[in-house]
Amino acid sequence: MNFRPRTRSDLSQITPEELVFAPGFQDRHSRQDPNTDCRKHAEDAIQESASRRDFTPIERNRALREILFDSLSDVADLGIETAHTMSKKRDILVTSALPYANGPIHIGHLVEYIQTDIWARFQKMRGHRCFYVCADDAHGTPIMLRARQDGIAPEELIARVAEEHKADFADFRVGFDNYHSTHSPENRHYACLIYERNRDKGHIANRTITQAYDPVERMFLPDRFIKGECPKCGAPDQYGDNCEVCGASYSPAELQNPYSAVSGAKPEERESEHYFFRLEDFETMLEEWTGGGSLQREVANKLGEWFEAGLKEWDISRDAPYFGFEIPDHPGKFFYVWLDAPIGYMASFQNLCDRTDGLEFDDFWSPSSSTEVYHFIGKDIIYFHALFWPAMLHGADFRTPTAVFAHGFLTVDGQKMSKSRGTFIKARTYLDHLNPEYLRYYFAAKLGPGVEDIDLNLEDFAQRVNSDLVGKVVNIASRCAGFVKKRFGGRLSVNLPEPALFAEFVGAGNSIAEAYERRELSRAAREIMALADRANQYIDEKAPWVVAKEDGRDQELQDICSVGLNLFRVLIGYLSPILPGTAEAAEAFLRIAPLTWDALSEPLLNHEIAKFKPLMTRVDPKQIQAMLEASKEDLASEDAKKTNPHETGSEGHLVKDPIADTIEFGDFAKIDLRVARIAAADQVEGADKLLRLTLDLGGATRNVFAGISKAYDPKDLVGRHTIMVANLAPRKMRFGLSEGMVLAAGPGGKDIFILSPDEGAEPGMKVR
Repeated sequence: MNFRPRTRSDLSQITPEELVFAPGFQDRHSRQDPNTDCRKHAEDAIQESASRRDFTPIERNRALREILFDSLSDVADLGIETAHTMSKKRDILVTSALPYANGPIHIGHLVEYIQTDIWARFQKMRGHRCFYVCADDAHGTPIMLRARQDGIAPEELIARVAEEHKADFADFRVGFDNYHSTHSPENRHYACLIYERNRDKGHIANRTITQAYDPVERMFLPDRFIKGECPKCGAPDQYGDNCEVCGASYSPAELQNPYSAVSGAKPEERESEHYFFRLEDFETMLEEWTGGGSLQREVANKLGEWFEAGLKEWDISRDAPYFGFEIPDHPGKFFYVWLDAPIGYMASFQNLCDRTDGLEFDDFWSPSSSTEVYHFIGKDIIYFHALFWPAMLHGADFRTPTAVFAHGFLTVDGQKMSKSRGTFIKARTYLDHLNPEYLRYYFAAKLGPGVEDIDLNLEDFAQRVNSDLVGKVVNIASRCAGFVKKRFGGRLSVNLPEPALFAEFVGAGNSIAEAYERRELSRAAREIMALADRANQYIDEKAPWVVAKEDGRDQELQDICSVGLNLFRVLIGYLSPILPGTAEAAEAFLRIAPLTWDALSEPLLNHEIAKFKPLMTRVDPKQIQAMLEASKEDLASEDAKKTNPHETGSEGHLVKDPIADTIEFGDFAKIDLRVARIAAADQVEGADKLLRLTLDLGGATRNVFAGISKAYDPKDLVGRHTIMVANLAPRKMRFGLSEGMVLAAGPGGKDIFILSPDEGAEPGMKVR
């Protein structure tokens, strides 16, 4: 009997037999006591939950769930393969979040696609029927405006970007079974179908709202396309939803002196009828689903805060002009990009089904489906995937996901990716300098099942790749293959002389498989490298290079090297989901079919191998430095393009940020501009976009807060000269007193540039 994943509402109906086979239940209790009666534990768990008469049904189910899964490090393991189900072939659909079709893939994106690809490859290697699909997220205002900037149609833009994305993913060996687009007939069909089914059940509401409108571009403006002065601290050029200087959140209507980021015009307030998805209709269903084991514990806990605050209606419509799908029966109204984006999973799978005999869409998406559906996402889009998405599916009579797996963000050398430091690295820039398998392995060695951020430490990256992959794994084959080829015509021994050692390596596969299944990739990597150490220890002890020099020991030499190469084959098999390219090269060297998990238990005997060729070379620090320099050049190229933008059909920054009204010279003369040396620069706790600068004026110091942390690393600013307004009245801010202002250009965020005087200017000098 298999444990059937349940929602919290029906956990109270679970039987002891089902509970015995719940993921991790037997494993936990047998580890505590090898002679344990698992069925007795199951009966006790059910009785304990049922006996709590003071509990509501939901609270009783939550208690049972805690009993069931409290020993697991990750609650979202309902689909996990256990000893009982390993022989059962599973039908699995896996997705990654859709990359947005207005720019290139960078290494931060790749964390998710590599993690998902490793998991999907593992499932296929185990013999399961697993499909990995994805698509470009190809709708929305940013794409419409980007296409206008480039002077092309949106369709041309998304087609061009799709080819770039596909090439980057292919070269990183991300093995999608299908890669599609949300701008497709399939996605239009399912977006309209899901909308209409929810509408017909009363889950869609409409009402008139007031929005900011750009009278020049004749379009309603999303919050992020409205800028102005922060209503809290007065900082200029802030977005319509939050201030990058003081961190305050607000509505666009609260901005002072607002202007359109598209045309520079002052927005007008206009009314428009919008359509809303009634998320609150699904509160009970969502509480049960989010608490039923489909999410990681920390994610489920976070969602609990949103339930406490109350679920709100979700605006699913946008006004023309907009690049997307028009809402049925509502001309000029379009589906918001976040409505049709997750539906892209279904659309891509439908596209695959249409081209694959025997693959049926309804087998995976009908409410009665017994297949498994998993979404891998970043933790920044949990709200959409763990609330809106399952609610929309449920309202439209489709199944909900088996689980949603969230991961953390990527930092580089302990800091956010930075264009100025060259650590904002595009996928293509990386590929121009380094082997993609290096990054796949390093990410795997860092990734666990939770939502913690991971760090790409470039020094550790080089050391780990060189030590683990080149120095340990590949080294095993290089130490043995030459002797076999030269002395024995490339043929391995007829018999396996070290059956216990080989059995040890094969036996380790159960634990490694469990680690892969639970997305504990770092644990899998550690256990594989421990085996590699054991293999190298064996070769060191047997010293084939010594045996080769002594007469009469040919069979011993062949046996030692045959054992070494068989251990290498097992290791490559275990690493195959992480290193598919290296595994393919190793299979060619060993002259074997693509490895499956089951095949690893059978040794290669009396088998002829090919001549060994290096499977991987060491990382040279010069390659990493060249990649960083190339990333800086990418930034310079982008900045050059920005000097003459064509974003709106009107040219230049003067349109977006018009010249202010004329002032008299006497007014300007009141401003005292001085050269200042940045003596210290520090992050401001509680304001991730703000830096505290200590400015040396050559005899006086000033404390100034500047919203430049997205563009500058504090340590890069120390010692630099800049220009400040020295006679600006001090302003009390939430974080302290700001005694002036540094001069900077640019729209803000990552695109802001502080001004510096020519060489020779000294602190305190007046700017005239």
